[in-house]
Amino acid sequence: MCDTFVALGNATRDGSVIFGKNSDREPNEAHELIIVPHETHPDGSMVQCTYIAIPQVKETNAVLLSKPFWIWGAEMGANEHGVVIGNEAFFTKVPYGKGPGLIGMDLLRLALERASTAYEALEVLIDLLETYGQGGNNGCFHPLYYHNGFLMADPHEAWILETSGKEWAAEKVKDVRSISNVISIGSQWDRASDRLVSHAVDKGWCKNPEEFNFSRCYSDLIYSTFSAGRHRLSRTDDLLHENLGEIDLPFVMHMLRDHGPHAGQDWLPGKGIAGAEVCMHASIGPIRISQTTGSMVSRLTPDGVTHWLTGTAAPCTSTFKPIWIDSGLPDLGLSPTGTYAEEALWWRHEDLFREILKDYPSRILELTPERDALEEKFLAACPDPRTASAADRLTFTSDCFAAVEQAERQWLDRVRDLPLRKRRPLLDKIAWQNFDRHANRP
Repeated sequence: MCDTFVALGNATRDGSVIFGKNSDREPNEAHELIIVPHETHPDGSMVQCTYIAIPQVKETNAVLLSKPFWIWGAEMGANEHGVVIGNEAFFTKVPYGKGPGLIGMDLLRLALERASTAYEALEVLIDLLETYGQGGNNGCFHPLYYHNGFLMADPHEAWILETSGKEWAAEKVKDVRSISNVISIGSQWDRASDRLVSHAVDKGWCKNPEEFNFSRCYSDLIYSTFSAGRHRLSRTDDLLHENLGEIDLPFVMHMLRDHGPHAGQDWLPGKGIAGAEVCMHASIGPIRISQTTGSMVSRLTPDGVTHWLTGTAAPCTSTFKPIWIDSGLPDLGLSPTGTYAEEALWWRHEDLFREILKDYPSRILELTPERDALEEKFLAACPDPRTASAADRLTFTSDCFAAVEQAERQWLDRVRDLPLRKRRPLLDKIAWQNFDRHANRP
């Protein structure tokens, strides 16, 4: 489960476009940060996606991806032209393609590699969807099938694309917009597939075109309800609209760490067997099997683009670091997998995060003031991509990652020395013991 949102220049404090996304996957489904360079390809070449190969285009853009380790595509990413895209899982009445096909993350990466604007990305996605459809298992450790929604933005505009099988509707964003794990487009859209309405009427999902509503007619009630997508969509939508004109990078980072309107100092992430918030925490299954495994914020302007990513899970325990596609990534160590490895950045952070879970209300306080101070320092000193060289920006990125690594080692030592003041729910403790065992985490 995931949440993605955008604020256009008429809704932000400084006139930039700001994009934010949490990627929610299974707790041991490590995220990896990669940059794929701009490339040219011979005529007749193919590109191997997660399950199938399709014809490659002549030229592909450089892309920054935050991706589950085992998938060719990505949950979120950006390209060299300042286009960013995030995807969402949708559970609909149209049967899922369970054979090999293009999954939503593949579609997202293909659009980033082939488009230079948000609208071009929309066109690429529609063309791929109508040519190949969508299908294949999306789950790492457990089979999971779904359709997809996408939010794509550039420094000038943003679009929403929501799908069910090969049917789709698209909406141009006016100021702020969120998407989550539920179809959000109703009876109004800017573009749609030719059979979007007639297919629903033919299936008896509505009586006539006049009463058609995309969300109501196509959504699968059970899965859409248990995903809590409408609850999270309402939360992010409320936060954005309540802060129109005041939205900035710290606020969007705060949104991605949101645990709901009633989360006080005693809030426990492992309480209950149902429910999910924007900053999602896994617990006892089968409903609470998703965890925020990576987060991304992008500031887009015609003069320059800066991306802020955690590269680690649970944004409430993670720190956003700046990245530029043209300057590259620092050495992040071993590429992560679903098995614990201390040499991998993602798994090193899990030591801190999972230690905090043992007494979340007390232990989270050991890092939040210093984490916020680090981010404030990074934001204040962040070099201007218009004037700072790629080498200088890579040095800054590397210094930010190193500073966070040093801080997390100190936080981990301090957290481990704290007495347990508030006992965590027993079922949550059992759930995370199982996650650790499956990952061979000591």
